[in-house]
Amino acid sequence: MKAFLYGVFLQWKLDLRSRTLLIACYIVPLAFFAVMGGVFTSILPDARQTLVQSMTIFGATMGALIGLPPTLVEIYGGDICKVYRVNGVPSWLGLVLCNLSAFIHLLIMSAVLYVAAPAIFNAALPANLWRHFGALAVFLAASLALSSALGLAARDPARSSVFSILAFLPSVLLSGIMFPTALLPDALRALGKLFPATWGYALLTGDGTGLLPLLGILSIAAGLCAVLLRRRMGARAQRLPV
Repeated sequence: MKAFLYGVFLQWKLDLRSRTLLIACYIVPLAFFAVMGGVFTSILPDARQTLVQSMTIFGATMGALIGLPPTLVEIYGGDICKVYRVNGVPSWLGLVLCNLSAFIHLLIMSAVLYVAAPAIFNAALPANLWRHFGALAVFLAASLALSSALGLAARDPARSSVFSILAFLPSVLLSGIMFPTALLPDALRALGKLFPATWGYALLTGDGTGLLPLLGILSIAAGLCAVLLRRRMGARAQRLPV
């Protein structure tokens, strides 16, 4: 219990001084919503029907894929991991706390969008509040699991940034939040289905086909995280002096 509380305290301190978390989870998604929400509703008035869902997918994808990997690199690639080991904190606790923290931040950001979109752009609210946030929770879990795998695979911040961008751009562009996926070539439409954003948007807009793919991505990414974490901690243990 002492080790768990110490891990929570350390994560809280990391969150307070994390500019990346603030920018990726709040500033950029909300700024994008403020600008592009007006553009979408001006060009396509029907966009009001799915504005909450599309802005939520963008913000959550941004926060997960851009905000989380640098924190994981900082923990498992630097001295924080040594602090965990010295204080008896399990190696997996940092990963769990980072995901939990990001999940809460992205849920708060999504709630702000849920309230602000109808007030500012007269956007339509999802028909069922609990179904919307339940689907969002599944999407966030899958996105954060994929993001965690990227963060654990990266050995340094530079690689983490490259991995994040390579995952973020196709996630947003091929998910259907910008334009209908029916306009895409078959190859790009198939590529988009590899990312949680495509299935998350389908699930949030009422297409039940997104649930099973998201659970599949979550399971595969979680398994990959377990392998990468074990490999990384094993490599660090070999470098420690005897």
